Order: sequence, then C-alpha cells, then structure tokens
Amino acid sequence: MKVLPFKIPKPKDEVLIYQEDIGESFYNQLHQHEEIQLSIIIEGEGTLVVGNTVNSYKKGDFLVIGSHLPHVFKSDSTKVKTSSMLTLFFTKTAFGTRFFDLNELNTLRPFFKRAAQGFKISRRTTKIKSLFQSLSSANKLERFITLLNIMKIVSRKQYESLSSFVYDKNYNLADGKKLQVIYDYTMTNFKKDISLVSVANVANMTKSAFCKYFKKRTNKTYFEFLNELRIANACKLLNEDMDTSISEIAFASGYHNISNFNRQFMAIKQTTPSVFRKLL
Repeated sequence: MKVLPFKIPKPKDEVLIYQEDIGESFYNQLHQHEEIQLSIIIEGEGTLVVGNTVNSYKKGDFLVIGSHLPHVFKSDSTKVKTSSMLTLFFTKTAFGTRFFDLNELNTLRPFFKRAAQGFKISRRTTKIKSLFQSLSSANKLERFITLLNIMKIVSRKQYESLSSFVYDKNYNLADGKKLQVIYDYTMTNFKKDISLVSVANVANMTKSAFCKYFKKRTNKTYFEFLNELRIANACKLLNEDMDTSISEIAFASGYHNISNFNRQFMAIKQTTPSVFRKLL
C-alpha cells in the first residue's frame, strides 16, 4: 500500500464514505488524501501528527483533517488494547462544485476554514457521538443529512487547530516514505538522546541535507518537532499520574535536565508543568 498519496477505499459512485476502524491501532502510515476526514474516537488514545505539528488524541475527541493534509496516528496500545474510531470522508466538491457556496450553507463556511489546518474539539459532546453512532444503520440520504448536522454543530464549537500552518503541498511517494521513516524513528526513540547525525543516518542523508529537507517539508526544525513530541508525552503523563514527580515525568519524556524541560514546556504550552497540572 502506498504511503502517500492514499486513496480512501470506496464503492463506485459513492461520494460520502462511512468507515469504522476497530483494532489494536489505527492506520499508522503517514498519508494524505483528497477527502476531508471527520472522526470521533470511541476508544483509544495516542499521538497524532498532522502536517508539522504533534498532537494527542483520546476517547471522546472529535477530529477534522483537511484535504491533502499529511497525518499519522500512533496508538498507545499500552493504555488501551482495542482502538475504535468512526469516520466520514468527503470532498468539498463531492455534492457539486458550488454546493457549499450556496447562501443557505453560509453557516458551514467556518468549518472549511478550520479544516485547512485540521482541528480538534476535545470537549465531549453527546450529540456528535450520537449522530456518528446512527450512521451504521443509516441510508445514503440520512448519512448526508447527518454530515450537514455534524458540520453545523462543530462550526459553532470552540476548537484547537491541529497544524500550525496551512499545508499546500502534495508529497510524492519517495517523500512520504522518507518522512514515515523519520517519524517512526522519532516516535520510537524520543525518550532517548537523538542526535542530528543519528536521525540523518536513518533517513540516509547527510546532516546538512537532512536539516534542509526537514525544514522545507515541515516548516520547522527537527528539534522543534522532537520537543513538541516530548512535551506532548509529558502533558499526557501529567494528566494521567498525579503522584509522579515533574522531574520523573521530564526524564520519562526524554529530558535529563529539568531546567531545559521547564524551558521547552513554557515555550510550547505557555505555562509551567506545575501550573499545567493544577489546571487539569
């Protein structure tokens, strides 16, 4: 199966695809697709990389991933043995090139603006979950109406962007494979010391070529990405275990210097680890 681009499996003439993912993990290859993806996490948690940004996901999260936005799920099977996600896929022109330009659908326009960077609604809403759970037994018309209802609801909700810039590139297959190798290596080893030489070797590149390659394709340096991944892990641990000390969490997230951990945490989260924990 190609890493990038990825084709959503669908019957002929289907323009709105409903999919149920149930297993030990979700599809864990870096990929992008033309379809906009609306997903709700029924069970499971882990790390989600969207575009150039590291995010976390958990049970109850509602996620929207825009057209051609590269992403990869890394399920944490140590926490939950079975992951479950319900998803709708569609393109903006699936129902006609000007359908979503109709004045009657003006209230849905914020949805597409947010979707360009991807977004998450983490405040659980039973209404969205109920709508998704009705899709398995719905006919095509009912699924279409449900899609519009979900879009209407989330267009009004507070949200959190999943990527820090609008992605306007389509990776070729070689780029997709190389970035997949880089992401896999980083997600597997982020708790250890990682040098530019070691990750460049994994990508089969010189250190200088690797730095230019990664910055050009993600709009950030490799160490910015690595720190985001480490801080995302630290936030997860701060949320899960109130008895573990902050210094222990720093060490478990790849930091051997508490001052550096606090500095990186502040830079990414705009608060300290101790304040972050108190606000949970």
